[in-house]
Amino acid sequence: MTVAVVDYGAGNLRSVEKALVRAGAEDVVVTGDPAVVAKSDAVVLPGDGAFPDCRAALGQAAGLGEALDEAVRRRGKPFLGICIGMQMLATEGEEYEPTAGLDWIPGRVVRIEPGEAGLKVPHMGWNTLRAHRPHVLTAGLDLGPHGLHAYFLHAFHLAADSEQDVIASADYGGDVTAIVARDNVAGVQFHPEKSQRLGLELLANFVRWRP
Repeated sequence: MTVAVVDYGAGNLRSVEKALVRAGAEDVVVTGDPAVVAKSDAVVLPGDGAFPDCRAALGQAAGLGEALDEAVRRRGKPFLGICIGMQMLATEGEEYEPTAGLDWIPGRVVRIEPGEAGLKVPHMGWNTLRAHRPHVLTAGLDLGPHGLHAYFLHAFHLAADSEQDVIASADYGGDVTAIVARDNVAGVQFHPEKSQRLGLELLANFVRWRP
């Protein structure tokens, strides 16, 4: 099984690659080659920085948009977006200026508005996750207020149009979307490659996922 980690100049690629290998992936390829992405068995799209910058970088990478459509939308291969890679699944992002997303999971990427005084934005640090519904990616994970922690670093999150697309959230003065999924497409707002046991277990579930 080949997992393609998409290189479009905006992501923590080597850390993601190493984490996938530790999670049991047999063949991980960091690549910006559309042909490799299109033929891969699973696709991971990292993303660090601002939504408009990442979206522009992905759009300017010749052939990558079409390759993602081929692998994920036409061939139905498992897809995981990480951080901004998850946010780009939305219909539109509101960071700095309205920016069109991939529209694979309908919704908007909006600024976090904590309902408690003293909570700063960006949201940076460790949080437990609250499950909204079962999913392959969270199978066997120790979630809940006394469960494992995930590492977050972000100021925006994906407000999905449908509650059915939200798999888990974190509490940061209110619900912050942590995991979304629809069909063969999933995304995590936190960084699994930095989230120790929780991250590795989630990536292992992703490697085994056959939607």
